[in-house]
Amino acid sequence: MSLKDQITEDMKNAMRAKDTQKLGTIRLLQAAIKQREVDERITLDDVAVIAIVDKLIKQRKDSVAAYTSAGRQDLADVETLEMGILEAYLPQRMSAEEITAAVKALVVELGATGPADMGKVMGAVKTKFAGKADMGLVSAAVKTALN
Repeated sequence: MSLKDQITEDMKNAMRAKDTQKLGTIRLLQAAIKQREVDERITLDDVAVIAIVDKLIKQRKDSVAAYTSAGRQDLADVETLEMGILEAYLPQRMSAEEITAAVKALVVELGATGPADMGKVMGAVKTKFAGKADMGLVSAAVKTALN
C-alpha cells in the first residue's frame, strides 16, 4: 500500500472514530499533496509525499517555537499534537550517531576537504537521506565533518 493510500485510509478511520484533531491534520496533509499534484500536473510517489510531510513538520516546529516564546502554550500544544500525527507517516529516522557516521563516510567518498565543499556534500546528502534523517542534524554533522 502506498503512503497516499495509507493516509486516505487513516482519514477514513479518523472520520469513523470522530477524531477531529487527527482528521483535520490528515486533511491538511492531503490538501498539501493534492495542491502539489495539481500545480505540477504529476502524481506524487512516496518520496515526494515524505518530503511534504517533512515540510509540514518543520512548519509545526517553527510554530511551536513562536507560540512558546509568545507565551501561548495552548496553541503550542495543538501544533505539537499535529506534529505527532504527521510523524507517523515518516520512515524510521536515523539516530545522531548513524547520521554522523554516514556523513563522515560521504565526505571521504566525495573527497571534500573544507567548508568550501559544503554545498557539494549537502547536495549528495539531501538525495541520500531524504525522509530518513532530520536535515538540521545532517547539516550540523556536515559542518562538523568539514571543519
